[in-house]
Amino acid sequence: MTDLPAYYFRVRENGALVFRVDSENRQRRLELEQIATVNVRNGEIRPQGDKVLTDADRAEIAAWLAARQAQLAERDVDDILRAIDHMNLTAHWVQTKASEDQLERVTDALLLAMHDLRTVLVKKKADRVLKAAPPAPQPD
Repeated sequence: MTDLPAYYFRVRENGALVFRVDSENRQRRLELEQIATVNVRNGEIRPQGDKVLTDADRAEIAAWLAARQAQLAERDVDDILRAIDHMNLTAHWVQTKASEDQLERVTDALLLAMHDLRTVLVKKKADRVLKAAPPAPQPD
């Protein structure tokens, strides 16, 4: 049998269930003992039942949590980059292939969504510019 990790994380919607992996038992069976629940959104680590987490448990869970949060953040950016590709493909479709009926079905929804997105992007950009600007000189 190959070397197994000491912990297994069963990913779920908002985090994971954490299991300690035991392959060194008398029956030589692989056993997973649930020891905690992790919430990726708020970083909460809750021991399972009356389990007491060791420092090693907490360190491993914290490392997994940091890596998972970074992975999800990267996926968010990748999703947006894909959305940009889809916007470009949509523009090309509108210009070259869309029928009048198809345009009638999608135009208002697209215009509203693009207006909403533009409004939010402009506000966020203005906030960043104002935050980065040096303070105005004060009169003497």
